[in-house]
Amino acid sequence: MEVLPVLYQDDYLVAVDKPSGLLVHRSPIDRHETRFALQLVRDQVGRRVYPVHRLDKPTSGVLLFALDPETAAALSRQFVEHSVEKHYLAVVRGFCPEAGVIDHAIQDKPDSIADRRRSQPRPAQEAQTRFRCLATVELPHAVDRYPQSRYSLVHLQPLQGRRHQLRRHMKHIGHPIIGDAKYGKGVHNRFFRDQYLSDRLLLACTGMSLRHPVSGEPLRLAAGLDATFTRLIRTFGWENAAGQRPLPELPA
Repeated sequence: MEVLPVLYQDDYLVAVDKPSGLLVHRSPIDRHETRFALQLVRDQVGRRVYPVHRLDKPTSGVLLFALDPETAAALSRQFVEHSVEKHYLAVVRGFCPEAGVIDHAIQDKPDSIADRRRSQPRPAQEAQTRFRCLATVELPHAVDRYPQSRYSLVHLQPLQGRRHQLRRHMKHIGHPIIGDAKYGKGVHNRFFRDQYLSDRLLLACTGMSLRHPVSGEPLRLAAGLDATFTRLIRTFGWENAAGQRPLPELPA
């Protein structure tokens, strides 16, 4: 039986480290898939589990489930109220600015497969992401139109949980995430695949902070990076920078 690393478990909830490429649950977008985090975790803990937030299929990291409907409702309220802190690491194209806040509303357009019953986009929703550039590298490869190629390791914190928020926000400021087939740039994705054997989206949820839904005590969850992500960080000499650092404050 396939087993996902358990980051935390008690009588009310369980958090696991989801690998890149694994769906959280069944989706019409990937009808051929037979592996889902929900079923894997259910089989591991031997009881029904309830997803309380989303993590894209190509994104790895902290994934939280409730173990009963009441806990699921309490956790979902924290996500709806944006009181859950989520921290991500990503590798992006170009030299990212040192720090800032991306304030760019996101419109949820219907997907031709997943949203067949909805033909019109929903109104744009407020979306903000705090970011800090942790490290940069310049490589002697003419991947695009320049003789060198530049990349950055960034720490991201979405203040909401809009669909593809981090991927869309990084594209919006001109620094798309490497490995992003939807919002990124194919020539850079192919370079990382061919040069560094990296065929995943380089985005990982490395930390999550929330209140325990029953005790009310602070709960901090942390996940490591997989072999591909770790190898890239070592290759680029980013080991000392990969730890999380304070993010900029929101503008008044």
